Parts: sequence; C-alpha cells; structure tokens
Amino acid sequence: MKTMTTFPCPVREVAHTWICLSDGTRLAARLWIPEAAEHHPVPAILEYIPYRKRDFEAVGDAVTHGYFAGHGYGCVRVDLRGAGDSEGVLRDEYLPLEQQDGLEILRWIAAQPWCNGNVGMIGISWGGFNGLQIAALQPPELKAVITVCSTDDRYADDVHYMGGCLLGDNLSWASTMFAFNACPPDPLLVGDSWRDMWMERLEKSGLWLAKWLSHQQRDDYWRHGSVCENFAAIRCPVMAVSGWADGYSNAVFRLLAGLETPRKGLIGPWSHQYPHFGEPGPAIGFLQEALRWWDTWLKGEETGIMDEPMLRVWMQDSVPPSSRYRVRPGRWVAETSWPSERITERQFYLDGAHLLLEDAAAATPNTAAHESASMTIQSPLSVGLYAGKWCSYAAPPDLPHDQREEDGGSLVFETRPLEEPLEILGAPVLRLALSVNRPMAMVAARLSDVAPDDKATRITYGMLNLCHRNGHDKPEFLLPDRFYTISLPLNHIAQHLPAGNRLRLSISTSYWPLAWPPPLPVRLTIHTGESRIALPVRKPQESDQALRPFADPEGAPPPAITRLAPKHLKWRVVRDLGDDVSTLEVIKDDGIFRLNAIDWTVGSKTLEWYTCQGDDFGSVRGETFWQRSFTRGDWSVRTTTRTVLTSTESHFVLHAELDAWEKDERVFSRNWKYEIPRDHL
Repeated sequence: MKTMTTFPCPVREVAHTWICLSDGTRLAARLWIPEAAEHHPVPAILEYIPYRKRDFEAVGDAVTHGYFAGHGYGCVRVDLRGAGDSEGVLRDEYLPLEQQDGLEILRWIAAQPWCNGNVGMIGISWGGFNGLQIAALQPPELKAVITVCSTDDRYADDVHYMGGCLLGDNLSWASTMFAFNACPPDPLLVGDSWRDMWMERLEKSGLWLAKWLSHQQRDDYWRHGSVCENFAAIRCPVMAVSGWADGYSNAVFRLLAGLETPRKGLIGPWSHQYPHFGEPGPAIGFLQEALRWWDTWLKGEETGIMDEPMLRVWMQDSVPPSSRYRVRPGRWVAETSWPSERITERQFYLDGAHLLLEDAAAATPNTAAHESASMTIQSPLSVGLYAGKWCSYAAPPDLPHDQREEDGGSLVFETRPLEEPLEILGAPVLRLALSVNRPMAMVAARLSDVAPDDKATRITYGMLNLCHRNGHDKPEFLLPDRFYTISLPLNHIAQHLPAGNRLRLSISTSYWPLAWPPPLPVRLTIHTGESRIALPVRKPQESDQALRPFADPEGAPPPAITRLAPKHLKWRVVRDLGDDVSTLEVIKDDGIFRLNAIDWTVGSKTLEWYTCQGDDFGSVRGETFWQRSFTRGDWSVRTTTRTVLTSTESHFVLHAELDAWEKDERVFSRNWKYEIPRDHL
C-alpha cells in the first residue's frame, strides 16, 4: 500500500471525545476533521464497531479515516456501548439498543458545526451489519452505506449456522467476543472510573454462546437485524463488498437482487478484510473507489460510478490447492444487473461415479437404467479437517487444503476431462434424491477443480441439516429409509476451469470441525438417477476487457508502533493413530506491540483445538483459549478466557472460564456451565 503524506485537505485529528446519549451513557469517539470544515461544513462518515479504536483497530482506522478526511470528509469512529472506552455493557450483537444508539450518533454528527448534515456509514463485518440495520430504520441523516463482509440474513448466512448446521466458527466467534468484552478501557481516557467500568463488563456481559445455542432454528431472535426480512425498508444507496475467501460473499448477490435503491456489488479474492488490505491479493485501491461512492451520494458530484456495471467480481483462475495464497490469479468481470440474463444454467446428472452433462446424459442409451441406481456413504468424523475456516479472517493458513484427503470419506462424482474451458458465476444448486437411516442427519457437498495431476482445489461448498429441508423455521425429524428430494444451494463463486481439468462433486455426512456433526453416525443413500447439480455458467465477454482498471491501494499514514514480540500463526492437523484421535490445532498469536504516541502496550494470543475420536460422535469437542494484556508504565491488566463445547445425543454442554488480573493479582474469576437441549440438530 502506498502511504500518502499530502492530501487536498489538511486534517485535524481528535484522538478522543465523548458522545453523550439521552440516557446519560457516554460513547467514546475518535475524529478526523478537515481543518476548513469549521467554516465550510462537510459530509461525514461513521464507523460504529466494538473493536476498540484505542488499540486493536488504531492502525486500520488511521489509514482509512485519515484518507477520507484528507479528501474532504469528517470521519467519526465510535466504540459501541460497553466496548473499548465507551461506557455501559455490551450484552450481545446487533441489539435494538445498539441501533437506537446509532440513530443518536447520527443526529449528534449531523448537528456538529463541521458537518453539513449528510452522513454515510461504512464498516466491515459488525460495522457492515449495523450499517444495513440502521439504514433500514431510515434515519434522515444517513444518505449512503458501504457494507463490507456482512450479511442480510443473521441465521441462514452468518457465523452461527449454515444450512441449519451449527458452525464451528460459532464457537470461535463467541470466544472472540468473550475475550473482547473482558478488556478494560484506557485509564488515560476515562480516568479513575476505569476499574468500575471494567468490573461491570466482567460481571454483566455474559456468555453469548449460550444465547446463540438456545436459538437453533430461524426464530424472531435471528429475524431481528436480518434486513432480508424487508429489503424495501432500506432506501439509501448501498455498496456491498466481500471476497471469495470471506464467509459473506453470498449476501452481495442477495442485496443486489433484493434492494430497490441504487446499489453496487464488488467481490475480490480477499478474505475478511477491507480490499485495500486485501489478502489473498490482488488488493485494490478501495479507498479511491469508496471516495467515488461518497462523492456521488454525499456531495452530489458526478463521478461516473453509477454508469459502470452493477456487479464486478474477480473471476478466479485454476490454482493448486493451498491453505494460503499471496495472490489468486484471475481477471475482473462485470454484470450490468443481478440476476444476470447472461448466466445460463447447465445441468450435470449423477451417473454412477460420474457427472454427466445433460446433453451427454440424454444421448447415453442406458441412462434410464441408472434411474433406480443408488450409492451409499457413512462418512468418518475426520472428513472436514482440511476444510479450512468457514470465514478466512487472515487468509493464511486457514483456507481449504487438497480435497483428496476429504474425498476418501465421501461419495465422489466427476466429469470427464473438460473439452473446453468452463466458467461459472453464481450459486451452484444440488438436487439430491436421498434417504437416511436416522431421524437427524446432515449433508455436506463440495465442488472441486481437479487438475491433470489429480490435485483437488475446493471451489465452493454447501451444507444442509436435513431436518431443515422444508425451512429453517420449521424443522422436522426424518423418517429413516424414507425417500426425500432436497435442494442444496452451494456458496456463490466465480471460477474458471481450463480444458483438461475435471469438475468433482463430493458428498459427505459430516464436515467437522467446520460444522458440528449430528448426534450419531448416519448412513446416507443417494438415488443417483434423480439427482443432479445445476451450474451457473457464464461465457467470457469482450466487455470485460474494457473495464476500468482499479488503482493501486493508498492510505493515510498509520500511527507509529514498535513490535515487541512477533506474530505466530499455525494450522496443524494431528492424527494420533494409537488412540485414534484427530485434532485440528489453531495458533493465532498476534504477539505484542506498543503504540508509541500513547505508550500503550498490547498483547493478544489465541489457541483453538477441535478434536474427535474415531467415529465416536459423543467425543466431538471444541476448546478455545484467549489471552489479552494491556500495559503502561507500572500499570498492567491481563485477561484470559477459556470455552469448551461438547455434546451428547440430547444436549450441548458448554463450560467457560473468565479470569482477570491487575499486575500479578487475580481480581476476577467466574465459571459458567450450561446444558442446552439439541433442537433437531
């Protein structure tokens, strides 16, 4: 990234100020204001998240908001109630109180003498969510939104559940917020009240995972904050952004199809990051693109952005499988609208161990003989150890590895070597005629690009809790050995497969630890003659070659930091053959760094273990450990959190521990234990 040192507008930074809410709570904010704005008011941009403006987000905030401010925008970065240096307690994600606070923040911003009353919201992940949620409340101050790596559907397409299956990332994400909520404010900003604020958080924030496990189907808890419930409520323009390695790319397509406002979609190869930090690359000059959006909708300038195609995505080239990529080769392609009339559906039928193109199947004399054929599988629990994370947060090394390790425990259907290149853009849909031998079961389906050397790179995948076959809000047990027909959409993707490669469909009855398995092993029978997969095929377009190229990434200068301990990232699969125990071990040690200007030293370390023994479905166990530390001079605070999730045939069993230290004295300790009934899961 190119660090810019001069901008059209000189900027005044306010490292900390208070926004006083109507109930007396004070929220902590950081401001970047063009110096001339006091006399010539400017539009404003708000980012409103719980991730601590003082330390963990200080670098990214400065790079992004300093850049926008340098181009004539007042930028406001606010810690949520109970997060960072803000007062109060954060008790869950996306609560009505959070949204009401957001409305008050917008009114506060619009009333500032440096603001002309026009405000935009930008955010990645949490900030992308609440930007959409607040837009749906139609505050008059909010004129446009940029939502990055977020979703419109909190149940069907978020970190908690996928296809009605409980995600392993649900535990990981709950543990992340468990650790965040235990962090203290900075005494330098909040004064002597810091300890009371900290103790209130430790006592009252609670164990969010228990709440999320108590809502295992799509009920009103998840409908709240899911803007797909009423797309028409959003009336301001929306730019939706994500990456193929991120967990939230599907939402971009639904927002484009569902919203009626002016809208844009952008998807690159990136993980859960802003595109100017994008990894895998290529990163792009996203801040320049965002400025074109803001200039159009907050300043009323003609930038040409709305004359360009509605959707722009990175068409990924074929690559060998790897858990990390520095760059994903490919090219930019675009569609003027979504859904696009240029996408055609191509059907492939399951025939024995083959995928037959519809035309080829019709031309095969003995196709009818396969209509009653069946294939069966009972996958080992170890299928999924090479799946990577549901959402790649840092790209390396959490992407899926060679799928041949997984395919040994799956049913595999494969095309012949492709005679000509094939490109898909959209969501493949798998239609399966099946039966199972138990009342609860899941199906995981993967599409892989298989090279001539047989290496298999996963393109996309999907999962379905078969109890949710008729809807996520009306689960029903299965009747063993009864015949069912189900539809399973896979994640959207843009992928080029060269001639000579093969397309492989793999189907398994478990996918641990990406998803929690059913209570008992399941035998799945697929009736192949009535099963097929529909691919969204897109032919290359000459217009793609004329697309305006993105600029290289730029940003404002970050704050000076001194790294005192290096980062350490590992992703290990351990197979203990003696005890037949399989373990995925994740090490994410972010090391220790000091923010020089405020003499604030921060450390963060995360460990995760996901284990199972043989085919004992009662042995499945997820455990996380977080440690956070904050130091200035002779003042120091340290917190640790530990969460363990196991299950029986009838219940989820949750244990958690939270400990906090001042210097070497433990000043807080609490344990939790919950047993939560399994609900068709």
